[in-house]
Amino acid sequence: MRYEKPAFAEGIPGALILCGPGSAAPEAFLTFTRLAKPLEGKFIGVKDKAPDTRELTEATGIWWEFREPPKGRVLDALKAAQARGATLGGNFAFTQTALKDGLLPDANTAIRYELPEGAALAIVGREVQLLGAVHVIIRLAATRFGPEERVTLGGRTRLADLTALRRRSRQRMEPSFPPAKMPLPNVPSGTLVIVGGGGMPQGLTQRFVEMAGGDKAIIAVIPISMPDPLPPKDGMAEGLRRAGAREVVELTGRTPEAVDKTEVLELLKRATGVWFGGGRQWRFVDAYEGTKAAKLMHEVLKRGGVIGGSSAGASIQGEYMARGNPLGPEEIIAPGYERGMGFLPGMAIDQHFTQRNRFKDMELLIKTYPQLLGVGIDEATALIVQGSVAEIVGRTRVNFYDPQKSAPESVASGKKYDLATRKVIE
Repeated sequence: MRYEKPAFAEGIPGALILCGPGSAAPEAFLTFTRLAKPLEGKFIGVKDKAPDTRELTEATGIWWEFREPPKGRVLDALKAAQARGATLGGNFAFTQTALKDGLLPDANTAIRYELPEGAALAIVGREVQLLGAVHVIIRLAATRFGPEERVTLGGRTRLADLTALRRRSRQRMEPSFPPAKMPLPNVPSGTLVIVGGGGMPQGLTQRFVEMAGGDKAIIAVIPISMPDPLPPKDGMAEGLRRAGAREVVELTGRTPEAVDKTEVLELLKRATGVWFGGGRQWRFVDAYEGTKAAKLMHEVLKRGGVIGGSSAGASIQGEYMARGNPLGPEEIIAPGYERGMGFLPGMAIDQHFTQRNRFKDMELLIKTYPQLLGVGIDEATALIVQGSVAEIVGRTRVNFYDPQKSAPESVASGKKYDLATRKVIE
């Protein structure tokens, strides 16, 4: 994980309503009203003159219709209101200030928002939503590694993720990922257990504990790919305890600051196993990318330990992370969220494969990135990887997509596959 994650996963505080020139879409003020809740807080409308800054100190919603843009102490007061979670919105004069003066981070630099007449956007936390029917174009600035990119909100595409946009724009300042030449898939020490979701193969929980040291096993369980609130008891953690692990600790931190706390790092220094739960894999990235904790997980493997995971916890293990879009798992390619934890280099791992008919998606992925070896794992089925050899265990099969071959190889449970030579081991 080479990319240093910026600390902005939660998006902006409060909410912004931005409008293009002319008359705004009716949805703009309606959305502002819904978010600002003027009957529950303090609502201020700015129309004929700039407000006294004292009026803004307790406002929960501020709508700007004054012809002049906010500036000076008024702008500072708006920034303070945003920082405490207020909803801000208004006309094109307000929008230009919001985009130019830091109310929407990275705007007018790496990211440019083009709102034509009648267009409007709502930004709530990290969600960017198109309001009305007029399209909005979001431009990611050209870098020395690539030309300008465009994201269009309009028609059926009405949402974008602010954090993904910001990550994407910053990653474009580095050499392209994935690189044209990828290392061969190999785990030189330790073991990976990669489960396709839909339940554990029979006996695999017990086997995981044995690989982690049996009654001496110290295992960190990471359930944060699920949204809050997490259940009071994690099913996998309980299963590992019943299987005889000496110590099982659930790590529920969701930010780089939380996962790099001293007690977490000390646990990972002692750990003989790590388990990533199911859910949405982008949440692992938001928490662990670029952290000391992530480096210590690689050390678990180096000293002969085991790392495993199911569903989201499978996809995170590859160097390329499939289905990382925070808006939903439908797309296998998600710019801004393509880097996995890299325990298995040169690989892209998809899960729930046959059950969710994901064959065409993997074909698209390896056509886009032919330097990758693609793997689609069925439910209740797993790969156990040591060195370059992957053992298939569980209910059904695993599909291997080598772009140099005319068709994928579907390998049944009980067989082994060499990830380096890309051949079934007979």
